[in-house]
Amino acid sequence: MRLVIARCTVDYEGRLRAHLPEATRLVMVKADGCVAIHADGGAYKPLNWMNSPNRLVIDDKKGVWTVRSPKGDVLTITLHEVISDTDHDLGTDPGLQKDGVEAHLQELLAADPTSISDGFRLVRREYPTDIGPVDLMCRDKDGVAVAIEVKRRGEIDGVEQLTRYLDFLNRDPMLRPVRGVFVAQEIKPQAKVLATDREIDWVEIDYDTLRGIESPNLKLF
Repeated sequence: MRLVIARCTVDYEGRLRAHLPEATRLVMVKADGCVAIHADGGAYKPLNWMNSPNRLVIDDKKGVWTVRSPKGDVLTITLHEVISDTDHDLGTDPGLQKDGVEAHLQELLAADPTSISDGFRLVRREYPTDIGPVDLMCRDKDGVAVAIEVKRRGEIDGVEQLTRYLDFLNRDPMLRPVRGVFVAQEIKPQAKVLATDREIDWVEIDYDTLRGIESPNLKLF
């Protein structure tokens, strides 16, 4: 991971235009190619970012970084003064360990993916990719591949995670097109808006209802 603290201006051109005036910010370049610009505040959310896959071109003489996505979006970072520039090898991350409810929710959905949508059939749990495992890989009634990300509480970072998986999976000519479904017990309004904008379906699941299908057999106690 490369971390650059610098006074910079940032311009984005894509589905809309955005400009960040000159200020001191953190520019983060991750090993997977993701580029994010952070201020000293605002919790985890960057001021602007470009997910991988993308192409980063650095002009050291002009101090200009240009990030282009395959869809034609362009993020331009102009460095006016570099305060710190460091590289860190973080190694391989083991990934987020799911809590009991989230892991059980995934297990129940894998047992009956039609709880998400009629006609869904499971291909594999924890479908492996080079950037991490997809919770559930399914096929819909038309045979189209569906990548499903399962959360207990659905927030923007979960949608971003699924977006990265979809970008990666859709590079595989034997698999694409792959569509995405974001599943959680409760999904925040902002996450619903982002998912819809990314053409990702979202589904809220009732955990107690799912637990009722664990066994169809009546029990005395």
